[in-house]
Amino acid sequence: MIYFVTAIGTDSGKTFFSAILTEALQADYWKPIQAGLPRDTDTVITLISNPFSIFHPETYLLKLPMSPHSAALADNININLEDILVPKFKKDLIIEGAGGVLVPINEKNFVIDIAKKFNANVILVANVYLGSINHTLLTINELMRRDLNILGIVFNKSNNPETKRIILEKSGLKCLLDIKEEHNISPEIVKKYADELKINL
Repeated sequence: MIYFVTAIGTDSGKTFFSAILTEALQADYWKPIQAGLPRDTDTVITLISNPFSIFHPETYLLKLPMSPHSAALADNININLEDILVPKFKKDLIIEGAGGVLVPINEKNFVIDIAKKFNANVILVANVYLGSINHTLLTINELMRRDLNILGIVFNKSNNPETKRIILEKSGLKCLLDIKEEHNISPEIVKKYADELKINL
């Protein structure tokens, strides 16, 4: 099965959760487009304990930490959706997006078009802050408009039960995981959340 991890914005916790999901399923991991360093793939590698996951190279590795379309322009590269080909995997594949769903990768396509191309099952990471209800519901509406299969929501740094409640009620989606604020992210922390996530998948 192919899973696509996206978020309501940049720095919402996609990489942390991608490591958790990769560990839970002992899956392969792939970030097709990486803009800027450090590489998220390297971060996930340091957080995985199981010996089975394979980490596939990026299709596009861009130098600047910018929107992919801007970073590609700076590198004199044109990102072509047709050139993003799913790598060979045996069991499950975790694909991590870049930024939010409507981050452009070129003049025509958005990040979420990668999930659509591979008919991936989408998991939405929503960090909780003032305004995140609006951002989360707008993102969900866009995913639904594109007829993508949304498996559920992961709340990151969730310290407001009412925010979580209203988002789940209005969206009708399932909470797959509630991640607390973690100051030191380690393989042990990832494994702990991975064990919790297995119950809800």
